[in-house]
Amino acid sequence: MDKPHDQLASILADDMTAVNDLIKQRMASENAPRIPEVTAHLVDAGGKRLRPMLTLAAARMCGNTTPYHIHLAATVEFIHTATLLHDDVVDESAQRRGRPTANLLWDNQSSILVGDYLFSRSFQLMVETGSLRVLDILANASATIAEGEVLQLTVAQNLKTTEDTYLKVVRGKTAALFEAACKVGGVISGADEEIVDALAAYGDALGVSFQIADDLLDYGGATVALGKNVGDDFRERKMSLPLIKALSHADDTELEFWKRTIEKGHQEEGDLDHALTLMAKHNVLQETRDDAVFWAKKAKKAIAILPVSDIRQTLMALPDYVVSRAS
Repeated sequence: MDKPHDQLASILADDMTAVNDLIKQRMASENAPRIPEVTAHLVDAGGKRLRPMLTLAAARMCGNTTPYHIHLAATVEFIHTATLLHDDVVDESAQRRGRPTANLLWDNQSSILVGDYLFSRSFQLMVETGSLRVLDILANASATIAEGEVLQLTVAQNLKTTEDTYLKVVRGKTAALFEAACKVGGVISGADEEIVDALAAYGDALGVSFQIADDLLDYGGATVALGKNVGDDFRERKMSLPLIKALSHADDTELEFWKRTIEKGHQEEGDLDHALTLMAKHNVLQETRDDAVFWAKKAKKAIAILPVSDIRQTLMALPDYVVSRAS
């Protein structure tokens, strides 16, 4: 049976073709050929295009009659791509979607500047919709994403990071764009406020569930499924949810291990295996999975008020699929 995002891609195929055409058109640059080179490397790497599909799905469910859902879906993808380019520089990542990162193939300067260009392009696209409200939603989301990234930076390697702080980071850096992607689809279609709020709540909960599942995959997934290497979060000393939960159970000896590997960054051969052993001992991965399931249920409950349709059914299946990736 097709995965929910494949079903969504099939239902929205014509719209997605228009979005991809618009992305290619707007990532062009006469003066700086490196811009389309760098952008194409990431855009063509076969990401699921989940965020723009959420915008299109929300618009379709709300009976959109404007051409601007295409602009907004492209906007969302540009914002997402810009944040990925910047993230890979910040994280010093070498792999994204199973391919070498742009900063590795070109350099950090190119990744940062092309990311800036895509952000600027996304604002041009938003303005073309003529909707101040849409501009407000996406501008707020862009600021919230940056806030989430900075908060993540300030709590990096801080073993006292709480689950509440983690949730603030995730709601910023990941869920904010999911939420905005869903919300603008409703707004551009002139949907009732109750529907717009339901779409926003769905996006927020789906985004949180998505990020928790991603954290879980990093400690228990396969490299193929991840598009990056298992244990990258451990090597990058990220305060992800499995680690925060492991720390809450740690005795003095375990705490010394986490201080050495995460706080001080003195990692040796076999440390990742030991980290996984400690997580298994405290059932941390199952606890993390339970949290992802909680947010998935929240997402499904949010859109239960929407009229029954193929798209709603697919959106209902999506949160469970997101969690199942990490099973």
